Amino acid sequence: MQTIEQIKTAIKLLSPGEYIQLKNWFLEKDWEKWDKKIIKDSKTGNLDFLIKEALNEKNI
Repeated sequence: MQTIEQIKTAIKLLSPGEYIQLKNWFLEKDWEKWDKKIIKDSKTGNLDFLIKEALNEKNI
């Protein structure tokens, strides 16, 4: 496994197209993590307060 510094150096050497591909890969990974977290929080009821808040706002 490379160190963070080695990875940073390698990223600096990427072509513009390769850099965009890497950036998009990271963004997709972030969205996948976010989706999993939202699904988990939804199933465990951790987001119920948001539903209640939205319903209360609707009734104002």
